[in-house]
Amino acid sequence: MTLSIEHIAEVLWQAEHSATPCAPLREQLAQAAASSSSADVVAAAYAVQRINIQRKLKAGDRLVGRKIGLTSLAVQKQLGVDSPDFGMLLTSMAVGHGEEIAPARLLQPKVEAEIALVLGRDLTFEQHTVADIISATAYALPAIEVVGSRIANWDIRLADTVADNASSGLFVLGSRPVSLSKFDLIGCGMVMERRGDQVSLGIGSACLGNPLNAAVWLANMMARIGSPLRAGDVLMTGALGPMVAVQPGDVFTAQIEGLGSVSAVFSKTA
Repeated sequence: MTLSIEHIAEVLWQAEHSATPCAPLREQLAQAAASSSSADVVAAAYAVQRINIQRKLKAGDRLVGRKIGLTSLAVQKQLGVDSPDFGMLLTSMAVGHGEEIAPARLLQPKVEAEIALVLGRDLTFEQHTVADIISATAYALPAIEVVGSRIANWDIRLADTVADNASSGLFVLGSRPVSLSKFDLIGCGMVMERRGDQVSLGIGSACLGNPLNAAVWLANMMARIGSPLRAGDVLMTGALGPMVAVQPGDVFTAQIEGLGSVSAVFSKTA
């Protein structure tokens, strides 16, 4: 049976709210795209994403930024794609440095360290440059993204993760803003530890060669779809190193050279 875009969105919605991951949706998304006279499965997946985001906004949530996914060339190759994807960041997803996170808030959580940019002005051009991003950025923060998947066993391809808001979960921001001129975005090293044990290593260049390249891609994409980035938006620019699975009671601290540290703390119980 061919499912509509609305039905596929409902499957993901129920998976999230019942805390029960669903089966992969890529075949249903392909069928939905074909039945609507469109062969663009990714466009169908973004349509699903929009439905569930709008549902949350109507319930009182607020859009506060965007996340860029698939910035690792190795992950792009794994999923058979040649560009990143994006998801929406909402107020309900924001966590403060060191604030305790209940494991029940997430499905199949993993963490990754990133550089977050906070905009000081809008980015509304059809095409942006790195200089535009630098000029528009008020400051950077160290960040940990807590990704989660509503798809069982992380059995995802591009269409699955796009529909699932780019496998978004939560995001944790550091509390010490740093000017872009004060650290090396490309060469900065990243070390993430779990209660003192090193679990992930990375560098700024792991993110499309430069986190600013990722931000340019995102700014262009958002302008193209009529949802440009605005002053105050948070941009999660992409992972600097490998993701690490989360267990209840874990404490992760990511240190990014020149930018400082940020911690994600998970409680032992729901």
